[in-house]
Amino acid sequence: QVQLLESGGGLVQAGGSLRLSCTSSGRTLSSDDMGWFRQAPGKEREFVAAINWSGGSTFYADSVKGRFIISRDNTKKAVYLQMNSLKSEDTAVYYCAVKFYSGSYNKADKYLYWGQGTQVTVSS
Repeated sequence: QVQLLESGGGLVQAGGSLRLSCTSSGRTLSSDDMGWFRQAPGKEREFVAAINWSGGSTFYADSVKGRFIISRDNTKKAVYLQMNSLKSEDTAVYYCAVKFYSGSYNKADKYLYWGQGTQVTVSS
């Protein structure tokens, strides 16, 4: 059974930073492409960032490009999302996920395993 656990969310002022972590039990992740998505109240889940299995390729939504950095440490079965210059519109529940199906990195239906999410709240 694959379980993903996100951590690192919280309340931060606009302009601040947070680092989210996603760790796995039941799956090594070292061969998996991984993604971060977020969902704000009343909105659909949206793509944030993705990273390929080796960490050699990364992908970002335009809304976070230049502010967020996705990385991974396969020895720790972990994926990270460094979020800088946070804005109130970044407020959402953030989810990490394992990309299982071929296709675009920014499509949620290409991901099979999901964590429970961690809340990020940015106060203005």
